[in-house]
Amino acid sequence: MMVEKISQLMDGSELSLYEKVSQHELLKHQQFMSGVLVHKAAQVVGADVEAAITPLNTLNFENRAHQEQLKGVLEILGVRELTGQEAKQGLWARVQDSVAALSGVVGSAVTQISDKSDLSIQDIIRMDHNKVSMLFMQIEKSNDPQKIEEYFGQIYQDLSVHSEAEEQVVYPAVRPFYGETQELYDEQAEMKVMLANLKSSSSSDADFKSKVEQLKTAVMDHVRQEENMMFAAIRSNCSDAQQQELATQFKSVKSQLQAQLAV
Repeated sequence: MMVEKISQLMDGSELSLYEKVSQHELLKHQQFMSGVLVHKAAQVVGADVEAAITPLNTLNFENRAHQEQLKGVLEILGVRELTGQEAKQGLWARVQDSVAALSGVVGSAVTQISDKSDLSIQDIIRMDHNKVSMLFMQIEKSNDPQKIEEYFGQIYQDLSVHSEAEEQVVYPAVRPFYGETQELYDEQAEMKVMLANLKSSSSSDADFKSKVEQLKTAVMDHVRQEENMMFAAIRSNCSDAQQQELATQFKSVKSQLQAQLAV
């Protein structure tokens, strides 16, 4: 249905290009908010339903990124239509906004529409995972060394902060009931070595993207263990209040680490 609406919209000739893109943005927002509603309903109904719609959650956050980019297009087309001149803000600024939209800290509609204290540690970690997955995807698609360097810089910062916060807050909390905790520490130690090696390399090196792909493989294996096994252990052994308290602690440590990196 959404595809049909967009096709009809773009095939029509009565609307200007700006108006067509504006309507497209509204359709994307409608789809996104429908997904958010399902996500929040699943949180109330139970973990089984929430687990079943995980692919929808991933699509939801990607749609949020698409919305931010559409807003950038609207700004460019609107200024061009009104003034005949080009807007000063380029699409890259909107791409940066879209990346921030997936961070779970700034710009996430799920965070905005809900009391931050009701997010579980699984919610926060999953948002971080979704964000870094999108960043890896952007590197795969790009052949521009400058953009690749910027995307990797964000990956380096996010993974460094995320892993350190997990090691300070999450892993000590789950160790008493999750027997694979040491494996998670070991995997992150390996990823930190890979990150450091990439950081000392140039994004224009012929093998840079292949090294990023190796990092992605390691990260995604780690993500699967956390989301498929560690999350289940947390749900079985921690109350909702405990899961939310872990989320609060995790976000607090992340904020401190991000501030340290910014100095």
